[in-house]
Amino acid sequence: MPTERRSLIVLFGATGDLATRKLYPAMLKLYEKGNIREHFAVIGTSRHKIDDEKYREIVEKSLAKESSNKKMVSEFASHFYFVTHDVTNVSHYANLKAKSEELDKKYSLGGNRVFYISMAPNFFGIVAKNLKTQHLLSDNGGFNRLVIEKPFGRDFDSAKQLNDELSAAFEENQIFRIDHYLGKEMIQNIEAIRFGNTIFEALWNNRYIDNIQVTLAENLGVEERAGYYDNSGALRDMVQNHIMQIVSLLAMEQPVAFKDTDIRQEKVKALRSLRVYNVAEASTNFVRGQYGGVGNSKEYRQEDGVPKDSNTETFVAGKLLFDNYRWSGTPFYIRTGKKLADKFTRVDVVFKKPLVDIFSFPQSGSTPLNANVLTIFIEPNQGFSLMVNAKNSEQGFHTEPVNLQFLEDSKRTKETPQPYERLIHDVLKGDGTNFASWPEVASAWKFVDQIRRVWDIQQPMFPNYIPGSMGPVSADELLARDHREWVYKLNK
Repeated sequence: MPTERRSLIVLFGATGDLATRKLYPAMLKLYEKGNIREHFAVIGTSRHKIDDEKYREIVEKSLAKESSNKKMVSEFASHFYFVTHDVTNVSHYANLKAKSEELDKKYSLGGNRVFYISMAPNFFGIVAKNLKTQHLLSDNGGFNRLVIEKPFGRDFDSAKQLNDELSAAFEENQIFRIDHYLGKEMIQNIEAIRFGNTIFEALWNNRYIDNIQVTLAENLGVEERAGYYDNSGALRDMVQNHIMQIVSLLAMEQPVAFKDTDIRQEKVKALRSLRVYNVAEASTNFVRGQYGGVGNSKEYRQEDGVPKDSNTETFVAGKLLFDNYRWSGTPFYIRTGKKLADKFTRVDVVFKKPLVDIFSFPQSGSTPLNANVLTIFIEPNQGFSLMVNAKNSEQGFHTEPVNLQFLEDSKRTKETPQPYERLIHDVLKGDGTNFASWPEVASAWKFVDQIRRVWDIQQPMFPNYIPGSMGPVSADELLARDHREWVYKLNK
């Protein structure tokens, strides 16, 4: 039986897109499974002047496609209350405090409070400060937890300033920085595959692994996010958070125990050993791109809201190096971009070939052995495959690569909890395993900032790749210089 978690959830930005598309459906799933039930309440806040009834209509409408059980949805929505609130107006926090105390008693919540800020980052520090100074934090033995969405700063300096503001009101173990990629099934499976299987963990080092590749591809353009995206770009939007979190899970040492403090400690150690490039190294080891147009597909600079001379990158590929005993000499290649061939996320672990290929000898006619490759399919398919060499069935002795593959079926995929369901549940439990800690965020920004500094002083030749490709030619050349190639590449 699931454990019921008692808590008041105060949601800032309750009428926004994220709340209606992701948060309310995630909470409903937790309600259906009994993770939250009788002893929970939600206070939604925004500047809109609506009452509880109208707010519940908004919640129920957002859940229309999630459940056909209207009675259950109505019961769930009855736990939702609305307070019109301007986060910059200190006097407004009095009403919020009064409603919080009222609901704490009504639902026997024990003083447990989660403050979820689904707003622009410039409000994070303001809300955190006012929550403390206006005495919204409970002091009767319950927990106080703060949840914030990305982006967490634009560079290290702004991220540190923001963190200082949050730390003035909350302890680090009370701050939950959401990265929804860490809620994905196969991202969490990285630890199971590594530390639950001797055949992989024993080989998970530079003696046996030639390189590791991480690809986050999107087949759409910026769509309606052009205003935000042009001030961010692929480096800040994808590399600094999602990709660096995935890389840290792949690179870290085995934790002493499977708990959040130990896992975070090992991720931080890995990121601290990541080589921060100088100007020459950054120019050599990172490439950027911006999509052009083809047919009816607009180039990036023609998208609504994008300046005609924008140098914002929509594609990034790079080579990461760790200066530690486990990974010295083994590169991690990363790439992400918009308007690529397809939408998918995958990790390819390329093992070294045997030192001696006994099947390749003069006059044998045999093709050289392929490298063994462990592929972790993160989305849209969920599963993994291991490419091994085997004898084919032809006359003579010839080898061919074969795949040992497991992919979750549609039924199991449908039953798998979605990222926000997992992460909200973890917040209620107080489990910080799948959230970014400040030292992780700081290390990632220090690395990314150096790439950004170099790019800001160089004039790119944009656009430099066509929609439906896997990015600019320079992304392939990045690996070709090391006599390597991307595992996933388009069929020519």
